[in-house]
Formats: sequence, structure tokens, C-alpha cells
Amino acid sequence: MNKIDSLKKYIVKDVLKLDCGKEISNFPIAYETYGKLNNEKTNGILIFHALTGDQFPCGKNPITNKEGWWSYALGPSKAIDTNKFFVISANVIGGCMGSFGPSSIDPSTNKPYGSNFPVITINDMVNAQNFLLDYFKIKKLFAVIGGSMGGMQVLQFISNFPNKAEVAIPIACTASHSAQNIALNELGRQAIMADSEWNKGNYLDTEKSPSKGLAVARMAAHITYLSKKGLEEKFGRKLQERDKIKFGFDADFQIESYLRYQGSVFVDRFDANSYLYITRAMDYFDLTKQFNGNLSDAFKESKTKFFVVSFTSDWLYPTTENREIVIALNAIGADVGFIEITSDKGHDSFLLDVPDFLNAVKNFLNNSYKKYL
Repeated sequence: MNKIDSLKKYIVKDVLKLDCGKEISNFPIAYETYGKLNNEKTNGILIFHALTGDQFPCGKNPITNKEGWWSYALGPSKAIDTNKFFVISANVIGGCMGSFGPSSIDPSTNKPYGSNFPVITINDMVNAQNFLLDYFKIKKLFAVIGGSMGGMQVLQFISNFPNKAEVAIPIACTASHSAQNIALNELGRQAIMADSEWNKGNYLDTEKSPSKGLAVARMAAHITYLSKKGLEEKFGRKLQERDKIKFGFDADFQIESYLRYQGSVFVDRFDANSYLYITRAMDYFDLTKQFNGNLSDAFKESKTKFFVVSFTSDWLYPTTENREIVIALNAIGADVGFIEITSDKGHDSFLLDVPDFLNAVKNFLNNSYKKYL
């Protein structure tokens, strides 16, 4: 048994009809939990991960041996306090950390699905994770929380299940993927598919993988997670272990070396096909279009209390796009709070040690929980 096979999984027996028209059943959702579910089952929080995340937001990831992606925000006495809350975190379908995805075995061929995996959407991801609530016998969550693609899932969850969460915290996200972000994702996908080792998605049958293309995709995406000011302060035009430029194409500058490193370590923990499928799901996300151009209608059946968070230096999902969510909620008289956090760390601010952000989330959750009880 490999390490992935040993992860916690819930096998969904039910039939799930995907937006692409196909149906799946008897599929795994890999998950992890933190904290303890109380007897009344009122302290449950479902968190949704971003594009390259997984079900291990804190502690050591048993597969990568790296620290969890939300270690600053989640844990005992932290913003999402696992001494108080029972936190569920699942790997999205389409992912590569144990949930049903392109690397899963197709029973009809006994080979990995590869590019034969069905195209999935944010809606499909959310509907799949909802089965976990039945498994834990949670009728209503206290909160749903997520940043970036995780924030999209928060919005979709409340739209699909308007009475299943007391509060919702969508962070640094959007209600519909912009043309700019679709373009950036397409750049990454083309880098992967241009790699000769991609083999039309069938590389898992070989000992090869499109690691070069995936590394380039990661490098391009990573730039979008940062800010110009942050890059200037951290790297500027500093040279990498040399006194002068070498007049060649090695990494003369520190920023070049940094990006190459980010690309190289990423290929060791992420599947190229999963990258294709998940970025496509993000591109297809348009909650406004789902409701015929009226975003407010996505939430009109819900009494959920919202807290929308954005960051000043986030140009990937700028404050203007987060405000559109607030405006749509205000239009139907929803209970909604909003905060724009000053940070020079770019889109990645929600993953980093940004005290104003962490304190805002902690205070909102604690105050809301007191009222909820």
C-alpha cells in the first residue's frame, strides 16, 4: 500500500451527476479532521482549499512532509481554533491527494483515467464534499471558510445548500472567473500540454511525467500570487550568488532562482492532469451566470451570515471583485460584513502571517459562535 492509499477516505456510494452530464458513484473523498465534534454537532467548520491545496491545512502533511498550507490560521488557539471547532478539510474531486481524480484507476481499463477523467466544476466539487456532512451526521455547519478557489467553493456551497451553514467566510475570491484569470490558467495548461512527456494525459502509464511543463505552469501562477511591491522588497534586482551578470540564460537574478525552485518542488507533490482539470473548473466558475445574470439570486434563500475578506495588494482577485459579492448580498438585505486588509503580500496574503487578517477572522468566528450558541 502506498502512502496515498493509507489516507482517510469516505467512499461515496450515491450517484453524483456532474455538470458535464456524466455520473459518478462509489468514488473516494479524501479528508482530514481537526478538533472534536461536540455532542450537539454545532461546532463543525468545513474549509475549502485553493488550487494547489489539499486536505492537510495544518500540521505535517504525511505525504509531502511539509507544513500544512494554512498553518498560520488553523490550529489550537489560532484564528480557526481547533480547541473550539471541529474542522473538516477534504481534497477536491479532480485532485491528487486521494480523492477521485485523473490519477484514479478507471475500472473499465485498470489504468489511470488520465485525460479520460470527466471535466469537473466548482459545483461538482462542492456537491461531492457535501456527502461528508452526511457521514459525520452534521445537519448544519457553524461555518464554511475558504480562500481563492476555496472562496469560490464557499459561495457555491451557500448557493446549493442555503441552510447548511450559520456563517460563511469567502476570502480573496470572485463570483466569476475573469478573462485575465482564464488567460493565465490557459498559459499554465498549454505549458503542460506542450511538454512531450504529457503524452495526451497518459503519462501515468509510463515512468515519465510532464514535469518541465508543470514547473513552468507553477512558475507563471506563482507570480500572480505575489505583489510588485513584495517582489521588489524581497528580491529587487539582486543577483543570485554572483557579483555580475553572466550574459547567458542561467539564473542571474534571485527572483529567477526563486521561481525555478518553486517550480521544481511543486512537481514532486502535484499531478499535472489534476492541474489541468482544477484550473478548468475555476475558469468555468460563474455564479452570476448560473442565476441568469443576477448574483443576488444565488443567496436569496439563505440566512447565512457572511464575512467577505479581500487584500489591498491582491491583483489576481482584487477588492473590486470581492465587493461585487458584498453588493449582491446587500441587495437582498443579507447579513454581511466586509473588510479589506492592508498587505503587501499579494494574493497569498490569506496563507501567510498577516496579523490583521488572522485577528479579523478569529474575532468574527468567536463573536458569531457566541451568538449561535
